[in-house]
Amino acid sequence: MKTSIGIIEFTSIASGIAASDAMLKAADVTLLISRTICPGKFMTMISGDVAAVRSSIEAAEQLATSEVVDTFIVANIHPTIIPAIQGINIVDKIDALGIIESFSVASLVEAADQAVKTAKVQILELRLAMAIGGKGFVTLCGEVAAVTSAVNTGAGFISQKGLLVNKVVIPHPRAEILKEYL
Repeated sequence: MKTSIGIIEFTSIASGIAASDAMLKAADVTLLISRTICPGKFMTMISGDVAAVRSSIEAAEQLATSEVVDTFIVANIHPTIIPAIQGINIVDKIDALGIIESFSVASLVEAADQAVKTAKVQILELRLAMAIGGKGFVTLCGEVAAVTSAVNTGAGFISQKGLLVNKVVIPHPRAEILKEYL
């Protein structure tokens, strides 16, 4: 079962494409995303079993050593992460809205995974570096205490890497805000 994901970000688009090819040749993985991201970086996300994902990431790191910005592997990714990357998850009611913003896509996805595993929250969306200056952000919803706990967990992880831009919890957000930004 393909429950692991790996992401690698590159400073060079050309190196990113070449390393992505090496990733796919190194092991039996599924390509989820391989694209340019702002500002002039390249990102590849794969899924597969843990060993295959690890082998693929290592192959890319060996090929593009000096161009790697960040990498990560999550062995047992929460099932809501990939759908959140692909679009907004729909929820009926939002008691609180949490936002975690990062300079790194890789650290953001891993932080989002930790956040949703920590508290009873739902991920609305993961925006990954397109048209937002290379940053990424995740939006979470649930009860205020749960969202606060999840945001603090995710932001704490990103802070350890020095890549946290900001974190916010908005209790009872106005409908206009939700409609405008989500």
